Amino acid sequence: MVEFKTASEIAAMREAGRVVAHALEACAKEARPGTSLLELDEVARAVLAADGARSSFLHYRPHFAPTAYPAVLCTSVNEVIVHGIPDDYRLRDGDLLSIDFGAELGGFHGDAARSLVVGRADPADEQLIATAWAALEAGITAAQPGGRLGDISHAIGQIGRGAGYGIPDGFGGHGIGRKMHEDPSVPNDGRPRRGFPLRPGLVIAIEPMFMAGGDDAYHVARDGWSLRTSDGSRAAHVEHSVAITEDGPVILTLP
Repeated sequence: MVEFKTASEIAAMREAGRVVAHALEACAKEARPGTSLLELDEVARAVLAADGARSSFLHYRPHFAPTAYPAVLCTSVNEVIVHGIPDDYRLRDGDLLSIDFGAELGGFHGDAARSLVVGRADPADEQLIATAWAALEAGITAAQPGGRLGDISHAIGQIGRGAGYGIPDGFGGHGIGRKMHEDPSVPNDGRPRRGFPLRPGLVIAIEPMFMAGGDDAYHVARDGWSLRTSDGSRAAHVEHSVAITEDGPVILTLP
């Protein structure tokens, strides 16, 4: 069931979104060669404490997961697409890191992600990340009242497919609000003018995930959470929580 938000509820979600933006920025600043993924998780925990918010991820257990999620941050390195669990791995020069974070404040959630290269970047990685951001921007632009969910999916897919990247089937964006994951789902590829109607008050997380090798295949790691590209190629993942309003889309996960 899709829940539409009032203007005051969207304003409350904006506050949760600010916490998310603060955490992602803090983690990005600390993501340097030698920093461990667990240390980044501690950075995110400190932001939650400072902003008086709670983690959307910690102890979360969706239907597909064998265990509850053990951290407040997702840290996906190189061939890991999404849901990488922070551990004692220390970042190396040239690693492609995607960080995903969710926060709950005042009963509402915010969710966003960003990808970056640690240290010196390979041009191919920079292009992959830039394309993911371009797809996110296109998806947000397509989130117009009177449109359809397929307009967003099509905008993202056109850019990803056009660049020759793979898109993992079954994983994409989602509704968000009092729960981190709500209806509707937001695929990263699709047909325009199809799907759920876009109306003011709908709030969704839009999150392109692209795989450099061009293959859509992936597998789940032994931890039951991390999704990895089947061909070993690198992946990028970016995301914003977005409200559809009478005046168009509004990004809720900015500083």
